[in-house]
Amino acid sequence: MNPTDLLVPCIIGAILIVGLGLLFSSIRIVPQFQRLVVFRFGNCIGQKGPGLVLLYPFGIDRAISVDLREEVREVPHQTNITKDNAPIGIDFLIYWQVIDPVKSVLEVNNFRQAALGIATTTLRAVIGDIPLDDVLAKRERINEVLRTKLDEVTERWGVKVTTVEIREIVPPREVQDAMTRQMSAERSRRAVVTEALGTREAAVTVAEGQKQAAILAAEGNKQAAILEAEGQRASQALKAEGFAVALEKIFEIAKTIDSKTMTLQYFEALKTIGTGASTKFIFPLEFTNMLKPLIGMTEEATRK
Repeated sequence: MNPTDLLVPCIIGAILIVGLGLLFSSIRIVPQFQRLVVFRFGNCIGQKGPGLVLLYPFGIDRAISVDLREEVREVPHQTNITKDNAPIGIDFLIYWQVIDPVKSVLEVNNFRQAALGIATTTLRAVIGDIPLDDVLAKRERINEVLRTKLDEVTERWGVKVTTVEIREIVPPREVQDAMTRQMSAERSRRAVVTEALGTREAAVTVAEGQKQAAILAAEGNKQAAILEAEGQRASQALKAEGFAVALEKIFEIAKTIDSKTMTLQYFEALKTIGTGASTKFIFPLEFTNMLKPLIGMTEEATRK
């Protein structure tokens, strides 16, 4: 076999292999969460993706991959000075997301490192305007101020700061001791207040019980007095009815008595009076009138 005949197929095979290699190197599969910022001859021609992307070989096209997912970075422990000159240690987390991949590549060399640097300086500026007590008590407000200030800077890089979360605040040792004493004093105060409230509620309960007992006793005395009065009234009514019946009987009997009987009763009374030691006697005016029938009877008997 002629060697020339073998050379041609080898060259063709090599060309095919090189062509396939170049083809495969030009094909890029971009995931949904990524974008490719493509530079052609050094000029940015925009972003490409997701999906299948074809690039010119031989260095004509150069692609930089940008992740669009939200990222979190930790800002290490930083010592900051508050408005009242108290040193305080703070570390926090930053959550950001690339909104414009082209700007994140063209406007800043390393937006992650730049964002961390801006976060550190912004934190010091924010803490420097807040007293120590507000730093400890207003964490949510500091988070929002930090997020707003960071977002104003990173917006021109095509990066959106979504959340800033302060993870730990470490006050000075003397401040921690003072906080511990304050917490102990507050708990003691609450215990005293609770005890006082319990004593007051117990006194109120006892007073309410005594008042209810006095009310019940008064009600009982009133009912007893009412029943006693009703009993006395009923007794007096019965007595009055008895007297009325007796008087009626006497009146009925008195109707049947004639003047002679009354005269004899007077004489019986005079007999009783005569047996006494008195020397003066007072007779009612009606007595002479009652004697007239007796005198008449005596004169009639004498005539006969």
